[in-house]
Amino acid sequence: MSDSSSNDRAAVDRLIEIMARLRDPERGCPWDIEQTFRTIAPYTVEEAHEVADAIERDDLEDLRDELGDLLFQVVFHARMAEERSLFDFDDVAAAISDKLVRRHPHVFGDARFDNVEQQSANWEDIKAAERAEKGRADESLLDGVSRGLPALRRAVKLQKRAARAGFDWPGAEPIFEKLHEEADELRAALERKDTDNIEEEIGDLLFVITNLARKLDVDPGAALRRCNHKFERRFRTMEDMARERALDLADLDPDELEAVYEAAKARLKESG
Repeated sequence: MSDSSSNDRAAVDRLIEIMARLRDPERGCPWDIEQTFRTIAPYTVEEAHEVADAIERDDLEDLRDELGDLLFQVVFHARMAEERSLFDFDDVAAAISDKLVRRHPHVFGDARFDNVEQQSANWEDIKAAERAEKGRADESLLDGVSRGLPALRRAVKLQKRAARAGFDWPGAEPIFEKLHEEADELRAALERKDTDNIEEEIGDLLFVITNLARKLDVDPGAALRRCNHKFERRFRTMEDMARERALDLADLDPDELEAVYEAAKARLKESG
């Protein structure tokens, strides 16, 4: 093993040792000691989102720190499992290594694919075989799509699974027609003041938009994060401009707010 590899492993070992110390029943941290898989899970999800945020902001220094936080979550879960004699960090690393080799026969074996679509189909076939081997053979194509995924991400996965059975739009154009249909149904629910149906129709509308994004090879979650960032940038500029003019945005009428918004876009040299 090279000195570089040894140093890398030493850094991981140090993190594992720190985690063990934090969980030590006698000398550890009271907060860390009382945690469980269930109580830590929300923090794990949060740290994954922090990683995505650092990437979205193109802050690579922050990305390093956030990846460290996410790695700590893995070490935390592995330590709790080790305490119960279930598995440890090395078992986690070995399992993902075996899985990656198994699911990439075109890299680590002799398999050959003509395109990404063939490779993706093979990936799904391998996953299905893995579930069958574990006694979890799918009764539905939708089985195995985690309910813990963010809603937009889960919608994409559900749609992709259904598409494997041919239940899919032939292209993007018909989806625009469906968008108009769902928008009309939402308006009808609004006119009836049917609160429950309003929520359902908004869900339908979001699901169709997600389908459109999938057909256009756009990640809807990434698209929404980009939109959020754009809105935040523009609104902060509006606030700056209002302060420069000794104005309070809350005191402006809709037309005045729209004028400041357009001015903010102009200052940022943005359109749309």
